[in-house]
Amino acid sequence: MNVRWIAAALAIVILAGVCVQLGRWQFHRLDERKDRNDVTRANLAAPPAPIDQIVGQDGVVGDRHAWRTAVVTGRYDASKQIVLRYRNVKDRPGFEIVTPLVLPDGKAVLVDRGFLARQGAELAPGTIPAVPSGEVTITGRLRRSERGGSTNGGTPDNGTARLINGPDYAKALGLDLYDGYLTIDQQQPANDPAFGTLPGPEIDDGPHFFYGLQWFFFALLALGGLIYFSRQDTRGDSSSPDDDAAGPERPEVRAGAAD
Repeated sequence: MNVRWIAAALAIVILAGVCVQLGRWQFHRLDERKDRNDVTRANLAAPPAPIDQIVGQDGVVGDRHAWRTAVVTGRYDASKQIVLRYRNVKDRPGFEIVTPLVLPDGKAVLVDRGFLARQGAELAPGTIPAVPSGEVTITGRLRRSERGGSTNGGTPDNGTARLINGPDYAKALGLDLYDGYLTIDQQQPANDPAFGTLPGPEIDDGPHFFYGLQWFFFALLALGGLIYFSRQDTRGDSSSPDDDAAGPERPEVRAGAAD
């Protein structure tokens, strides 16, 4: 067994170990998703409450608040409305319209008023329904601020953005905003019927279980291949090199044999 074979076997064992760890990671993500689903179900079933009673003094909508039903009353600030681009609802591209709602205490919350399907190849909605004038009462679902890693899609630029992010919007709009946003279930006066509804939460286990099984299968496949080829190599080494070099037997020829 040469050094090259030992190095290859070691690499396969390491690869199998990595696959096992990735499988365990997928099952860990599955446990996290199940816990999150339990919180979401509880929040969906919880009774409506004022937003400050749900979120608290820090104003941050976290995982434990997602999809809770909050009630807010205030006035829309249409001058700071944001158009969200590159949004999709049920595989249909379009736009979402986010408008700050200023509450009586001076704090504001971002309200996703709904979805407008894209018409043709338009880069901006042709018509945006006007916000109601005067005081508005909204009953809706709380959502966490959207984050896009290293992208700046949560910072409004010329009235448009790609994400809804409370802290980024607060800096750009000059408002004291909750870190999160609200989608409308009910509004008084009523929301414009031109808006399409937004989808609810996905409460399922996702693909993590099957992904985990796939990684474990890859680990078994790698180890099985190592065992198979090591046995083949051992069988090859068991054959005697002297037998191969001796060649076929020849009958002895005697010189001077009588006729």
